[in-house]
Amino acid sequence: MSPHSSGDLTADRRYGYAQDLLKERDFAAAADLFRQVLELTPRWPPAWFGLGEALEQAADLPGAIEAFREARALLPQDTLGAGVRLARLGAADAGMTPGYVAALFDQYADRFDDHLVKALCYTGPQVVMEALRRVCRSAGRPFQFHRAADLGCGTGLMAAAMGRHVSVMQGVDLSPAMADKARRSGLYAKDGVSCGDLVGYLAGQAAGTFDLLLAADVFVYIGDLASVFHAARCALQPGGFLAFTVQSDPGDGYRLGEDLRFHHSEAYLRRTAGLAALTVLHLAPCVTRQDGGRPVEGLAAVLRREPDSHEA
Repeated sequence: MSPHSSGDLTADRRYGYAQDLLKERDFAAAADLFRQVLELTPRWPPAWFGLGEALEQAADLPGAIEAFREARALLPQDTLGAGVRLARLGAADAGMTPGYVAALFDQYADRFDDHLVKALCYTGPQVVMEALRRVCRSAGRPFQFHRAADLGCGTGLMAAAMGRHVSVMQGVDLSPAMADKARRSGLYAKDGVSCGDLVGYLAGQAAGTFDLLLAADVFVYIGDLASVFHAARCALQPGGFLAFTVQSDPGDGYRLGEDLRFHHSEAYLRRTAGLAALTVLHLAPCVTRQDGGRPVEGLAAVLRREPDSHEA
């Protein structure tokens, strides 16, 4: 049994019909077919996930929660994203597994640039660059960096934007397909692209390795940023910058939105940066992409790693 096939031709055929009914918004009929699939293959996670989708759309939230829990239990790495759906329904802590994010972007890798830039009018790298330029201009320092890490590097859009402003660019991404595209882009140092979790990547670096960390529209896939900020501080040299964008939230913390992305508030970012001993140099509203033809409200930030007392 694989994620793409139940191993039963009849079940696979009914699953395909159920997916078509979901697209046609006939949720009751879709749920019925997913249940028929599960009678044939009761331990196939995609059928449980599909049932959860159908029941959620049909407003049977207890049934949807039960189905998503079954899908997550049968597929612990949760590449389908059942945990995210449960979080949105208020039935689990808000969180995305690395397996889900990696699978999402592995599927997206071949059409990533065209879809993001052309369809969604994506400008995340340009927004991050402009925030950095303003900070450098205010500080009277050159807009030039020695060693940078592109966190959640994708195919290399952020690295391409920074280009000649960084002497040595490294990258990390959870998605093997994205990391492979980044390696082949020629935008990063030789052997400079890693595949893995960005917190683990930063924790594995020697203290003070980087003078710049970049994360364009990456933290929308991470809820609590405390561990990220602490790892960033350790990996940055004194005076180094962490520059990033997030989707904004008017509240006091962070939340998982209907778009299945995390939204962070200005108050949360300032508080969490302070706890990590990072100074907020720039935090301003921005728009990095469109969704359904409408701008997605965000925040652009630049944080600085201050020297410890013995480093001053």
